[in-house]
Formats: sequence, structure tokens, C-alpha cells
Amino acid sequence: MSMLKGANVPVPTRDLRVELGWRSGPGVPDVDASALLLVSGKVRSDADFVFYNQATHPSGSVRHDGKRTAGGSVTDALTVRLPQVEPSVERVVLAASADGGAFGRVPDLYIRVVDAADGTELARYESRDATVETAFILGELYRRQGGWKFRAVGQGYGTGLAGLATDFGITVDEPQQPVPRQRPATAPAPTPAPAPAPPAPTWTAPPPAPPAPPAAPAAPTAPVRLSKVTLTKEAPTVSLAKQGGSSGAMRVNLNWEMRKQFRGWGAKRGRAVAQHSDLDLDLCALYELTDGSKGVVQALGNAFGALRRPPYIHLDGDDRTGAVATGENLTVNLDHKDAFRRILVFVTIYEGARSFADLHATVTLTPQHGAPVEFFLDECTVPSTVCALALITRQGSDLVVQREARYLVPPRGVSPQRTVDREYGWGMNWTPGRK
Repeated sequence: MSMLKGANVPVPTRDLRVELGWRSGPGVPDVDASALLLVSGKVRSDADFVFYNQATHPSGSVRHDGKRTAGGSVTDALTVRLPQVEPSVERVVLAASADGGAFGRVPDLYIRVVDAADGTELARYESRDATVETAFILGELYRRQGGWKFRAVGQGYGTGLAGLATDFGITVDEPQQPVPRQRPATAPAPTPAPAPAPPAPTWTAPPPAPPAPPAAPAAPTAPVRLSKVTLTKEAPTVSLAKQGGSSGAMRVNLNWEMRKQFRGWGAKRGRAVAQHSDLDLDLCALYELTDGSKGVVQALGNAFGALRRPPYIHLDGDDRTGAVATGENLTVNLDHKDAFRRILVFVTIYEGARSFADLHATVTLTPQHGAPVEFFLDECTVPSTVCALALITRQGSDLVVQREARYLVPPRGVSPQRTVDREYGWGMNWTPGRK
């Protein structure tokens, strides 16, 4: 049952999942969830802002989990671990921002709070009166008499995520405005008359020094950067150079929500019990360098690559959780971008599932300089065990990222790696391997 604006309801002090949902379609802006941890109505520092470019609070109490799609519906989720919220934090504001339009064009917008352990819905608020707003505070979690409550807020902003964040004390990195050009004067300005000499000073006792102001929290080393690029079927490519990402390290992250398997009915509470499957995904990259050399970076065969020597691509590790703070990560050294001809980033299922069905994954490329690039995998409807994620190609002195998001079905007896190789014409020889 949906709550009315301003209504509140108690929630248990345990791990909660906050889902922001809407219905996608042509012309519908992308929507992002965020959270602000407040003390006396303001953040203590920019670290108290959790969103797509700053996914985890230092305390571990709030985490941005990312988007998932199912049919025509999209959700962007946050995990709030109420037992870990610092005692000084009084409120956790739950916000939404629209990218590419106003909320009046976002149908069926809602926020709901569910128990992270069993999925029981604890609170739900549906926004039905949005017009020109580009950011919303949809709800908040706040302390009351030793416990926690959720309040449906529904407060809109016309200034986007930047305006909302600034209101709570966040320092936002915005493009500098050009300095207006000064028009030359038509005549030289008159020379000002010399100022009269000051009177001879007389000694007086100095006033007492004012008391020292209270120490302020340390300022963040850099303002929060809100810019990002979302690749879609309609706009699948982006130039890294045009986004400022032409040097330094670029992290490629894959995070996912693990598929759940039904295990039966709980004897004590009489409800369905779901348990995470032991899903193991492997993030990989085929590369071709300008000197003609080719290869693969993957956990299979311990081919983790290298960052400071060819192929200038390194696989950070092998993760099984899919968490946005970890997940599977590749790092590409953009200081050697001239060495790359093309890079194909792909993912395989090593074990734990027969296909990508019911897997909800997000791919994020984060250059050291420039805006992050993200996209989401479509729903898988074929028995695929390998998915081509992104193709990075050199075009002149630039690298261009193209969203692929293609589920491939390996023929019987053909490995996922060989399937990707054939599809993209890499022409490598493959031998069996293990990790």
C-alpha cells in the first residue's frame, strides 16, 4: 500500500534495501538514486554523499548498488545498514535525479524500502505530481525514540542533483564560467589624486584577542563530480578524449545482482526463503596492439596482464560477490593509449549458472580524468554463457568506447572465449585452461 506525502512508518533497525523504480520507454530520462547522511540538517563532508560516482560511505553504512532492468521497469537501489549508521547521523535523505529531462516525463516513479534479508516491503511512496522537477527528495530514514522511521517526502527541485546536493552542504565540481571580455576604454582614466598622508600613529593598548572559533571539519581534497555518460542502444558510443579521459588509469568495473534460487518454505515464518547461488563471473579483455600483438586478459590460466608494460591492461582479481564496491575490475593504462588498436571487454560464466538469465549487471568505465561511462545489460533471453560488453577502438589519437551488451551462445564444444574470438574476428589459437 502506497503512503501519502508526509506520512511516516517505523522500520526495523537492520539492513534495508531502498529501491527507486520507474517505467522506461522512448523519451524517458534516466534516473539515479542517491543518499545524504545528515547531522543537524547538513552533511559533515562530501563523503556523506553516496551516489553513482561515490558508491560507498566510509562507514560502510550506505552503498549504491546500481540499476537493474526487468521488462519495461528499471530500479536503482541503495543498501542502508541501519546498525552501522554512525550515532551522530540523524537522517538519511533518499533522493532521485533525472538525467536528460524532467520528472514529469518519468512514469510510475516510486520509492520503496524492503527488508534486505527476506525482501519484505516495509514502506512505499509513489510520486504522481511531478512536472518540471529534475531532482526529488522522495523519502528519508530518521531516528525517533531510539529507533528508525521512514517518511515519504516528495520535495522537488528544479536545479537537478547539483542544486539538491548544494543545499545540504556538498561542494560540487561545476564547469567554470568564462570570464567576460572587457571592452577597451575610449579614453584613459583620470589619474586619481594622491591620498593624504595618514596622521602620525599614537600607541594604544591592543584589544584582547577574540576567542578561537571551533574547529571545522577538514575540507575535502576535491569537490564532488556529478558528470557521467550513460550509453544506450540509441547513443552507444562516446569519445574518451572529449570527456577528458585521455590519460591516467581507467577502471572497468562489472557489478551484478546475483541470481537467487528457491530453496523451499521457511518452517518458522511460513514464507519463501531465497539463497544466493554460487555464481562466478569472469571479466575478461581481448586486446590487439598497434605492433600486431594479440592476447587475452582473464583469470583463467592466471593471465592477469600488466599495467606498466604490454598489454597495459591488468585484471585486479577474481570476485564472486558482484558488489558495486568490488565486483570484477580491469584497469587500462591510458598513458599508453597509442599502443592500443582495439580492446574487447567481455564476461563469461565460469560456474554457478547456465546462462545470464535473471542476472542484472552494470558496466562502469571510470577514467582517472573525465566523466565515468556506464551502461546496463539488457535482459537475457537466450542460453548465453558469454556476453560482449564494450569495444574500445583507437580512432586517430582518441579512444572510442562502444556499448556492445551482446549475449552470445557458444556452439556445442566451443568455449566462450573462442565464441567471442570468432564473432569479432580476433584470430587467436585457444587451448584449455583453468584457474
